[in-house]
Amino acid sequence: MQAITTELLTKFDIPGPRYTSYPTADRFVEAFGETNYIQALEQRRGGPAPLALPLSLYVHVPFCESLCYYCACNKIITKHHERGAPYLNYLAKEVALHVQRIGAGQSVSQLHLGGGTPTFLSDAELGQLMAMLRSNFTLVPGGEYSIEVDPRTVDEARLRMLSALGFNRLSFGVQDFDPAVQKAVHRIQPVENVFALVEAARRIGFESINVDLIYGLPKQTPESFDRTLAQVAELRPDRIALYAYAHLPERFKPQRRIIAIDLPGASNKVTMLARSLAAFDAAGYVYVGMDHFALPNDALAIAKRQGRLHRNFQGYSTQPDADLIGLGVSAIGKIGATYSQNAKTLEEYQNLLDHDHLPVVRGLAVSRDDLLRRTVIMALMCQGEVVFQSIELAHLIDFKEYFAAELELLGAMQAQGLVQLDDTGIQVTATGWFFVRGVAMVFDKYLQADKTRARFSKII
Repeated sequence: MQAITTELLTKFDIPGPRYTSYPTADRFVEAFGETNYIQALEQRRGGPAPLALPLSLYVHVPFCESLCYYCACNKIITKHHERGAPYLNYLAKEVALHVQRIGAGQSVSQLHLGGGTPTFLSDAELGQLMAMLRSNFTLVPGGEYSIEVDPRTVDEARLRMLSALGFNRLSFGVQDFDPAVQKAVHRIQPVENVFALVEAARRIGFESINVDLIYGLPKQTPESFDRTLAQVAELRPDRIALYAYAHLPERFKPQRRIIAIDLPGASNKVTMLARSLAAFDAAGYVYVGMDHFALPNDALAIAKRQGRLHRNFQGYSTQPDADLIGLGVSAIGKIGATYSQNAKTLEEYQNLLDHDHLPVVRGLAVSRDDLLRRTVIMALMCQGEVVFQSIELAHLIDFKEYFAAELELLGAMQAQGLVQLDDTGIQVTATGWFFVRGVAMVFDKYLQADKTRARFSKII
């Protein structure tokens, strides 16, 4: 593999989608609503052996006790924990409306609780939520059942409770261990607390523990982030997610509290990324792809080696591509050849359910061209290769003719050592894997106008 130089990183320091879907969520339209979503659900129910095709479930819990200034998630800041109980009632109603359309007992092989802060809910409320899901769906053995955890909201007893409820994967939001950075983003969590929680999670027996980090935050320097990287290497989580902070205060109101002059410059961000790649490699982590690293014996790294990696709205997964039901305010789903998203405000979400409507307010029915390009993009993002013949047989096209312009663009990337092209297909090189979003963007017809890119985070 050629060296990942700062020059190469700087060249690809451009905005682009994360490709948890294609087309991306910014392409959803309000013309797609509840009626279209119900039609997709009923097509699934009438399809071949629907009970044999496992579902993925995402549950959005929007509440947080305090505001993290960098956050771009859909959340509600409140210290009123009594708001959790009525929200669970609405989730139960949303599940009931789904069961009416697809039937009870559908198999589920992947469940993810995100937010917000899922651990804002009390132990009893989390138990109530899981009991409600289990009474309507069948959580199959060997599935991925994960929850996002704010380290400030749990102790070892709570982690044991999460394990007893059936969660086998945890994701701790760390972002940075430096006290000055934590203060600047309004998220104080001492390093020793995180270490104690990760150690407890290992004792309890969670199959995989992830830590989220962000570079580009206020008060960060390459030297300060080096210290965080060293601490993470000592912590040794099974997985690491490393995200670039995208400062978009005009879109995300909380970010207006960040003092712009405190943000590291572009060159320092690139330096932090380059040092992160080197630090994780030295610590023995496998680069799974797109911001994700895993220890060699983690299921995600194994899936990468075996070519079984998949990608959905939760990111990389070991589970086969499945229909996804999104539950809760702003949640996104994928059923068949459609995408859908729930109402983004709690008031609208609850009002629709009060009137017995599924709270879907936007989405997309994908076209034949979308499906074709999705297949190519996901093959690049997950397997790092595209075999022309398999695409041609599945979609009845001549690949080189259909994608003549795209292949011409890839020629420049081949010269840079990022891909290899021949008569049989496209292969992303070991170096190119670090820039796979840029390779995938070549096949995104919606990105032809550069002006659309500003809405995305940087691809590295």
